[in-house]
Amino acid sequence: MLWPHLLLALHLFGVIVWVGGMAFAYTCLRPAAMALEPPQRLALWVGVFERFFPQVWIALALILGSGLSLLLRVGFAGAPLAWHLMFTIGLLMMAIFAYVWFVPWQRLRRAVAQATWPAGGAALAQIRKAVAVNLGLGLTNVAVATLGLLM
Repeated sequence: MLWPHLLLALHLFGVIVWVGGMAFAYTCLRPAAMALEPPQRLALWVGVFERFFPQVWIALALILGSGLSLLLRVGFAGAPLAWHLMFTIGLLMMAIFAYVWFVPWQRLRRAVAQATWPAGGAALAQIRKAVAVNLGLGLTNVAVATLGLLM
């Protein structure tokens, strides 16, 4: 049957965009952006997040929708332990992203629009910490998914 394979592909596309985007931003873009002065660095991050965060919302819809569909196909009780772990970690990651979107991201946008660079730096530091946590959780989820196939 093609449907479960399509759901898994959508799930993986969402994970790749979200976790891969965080990995790129944290390990490549962030170090390179440190060479810029605060006004340029903060404006760069606003431009990056304006493009990346809408993609994350789409990725979240794909991940949650496909994951729940696959989970409901087998039933919560019949799902492997790895699926339950992935679901729990994924919900935590989504909550962290929602916090980033509604709190420090809004502060960063306002700070850059008003040229209040210290406030922008503080908001960006909050986002950086949340992304570090979510990247760690995302990589943990990839490991759980991979190792879960062996259980």
